[in-house]
Amino acid sequence: MPLGMSGFVYAPPDTPLRLIHHDSQIVVVDKPAGLLSVPGRGDDRADCLIGRLRGAFPEVLLVHRLDLDTSGVMVFALTRSAQANLGQQFEMRQVRKVYLARVLGRLEPKEGRVDLPLTVDWPNRPRQHVNHETGRPAVTDWRVIRAQEDESRVRLMPLTGRSHQLRVHMAQTGHPILGDPLYASGAAREFPRLMLHAESLRLRDIESGKSVTFSAPCPF
Repeated sequence: MPLGMSGFVYAPPDTPLRLIHHDSQIVVVDKPAGLLSVPGRGDDRADCLIGRLRGAFPEVLLVHRLDLDTSGVMVFALTRSAQANLGQQFEMRQVRKVYLARVLGRLEPKEGRVDLPLTVDWPNRPRQHVNHETGRPAVTDWRVIRAQEDESRVRLMPLTGRSHQLRVHMAQTGHPILGDPLYASGAAREFPRLMLHAESLRLRDIESGKSVTFSAPCPF
């Protein structure tokens, strides 16, 4: 559930962290759905991924975030220089992010692109919306893996990193991500979680400069 919804009770999963990779510069982990990336406001939202990681990696530093409801690959830095290096890779769009999602209905064609600028919908925070005047550029590519009448499994490749980008973009196509409490409606919302998973992350190794890819199996 999103933080802005009334009646929301934060109940993070009590599951062991799954480490994907760690070395002297970075740690890569598979974030479970329902766990904040960083602390929220209030003591009841203190439990978070970076907080749990500090037990084993006291020096851990934030590089990027995933939504509370999204699972999958996250990378953290273990040194200030690694944090700066990775931050620049994200800023320069040199990191390739691939997500898996289940969306409502049959998504056609098999491949496509959504190019719609996004900004926060202030009266309805944390919702984002399309705004051609004040929105920041946001681009998402999609590729259908399997399509049925009631839903499609797709890979989503964001070329930018706006808040809620994949969720808003898919809703704008008329195929919202299943289980999305903010941008789906009716039966499409009635799922145990948001059906969005960060499947893989490709970046340049801090020391060698070579391209490396980290992946996490999709739980749905």
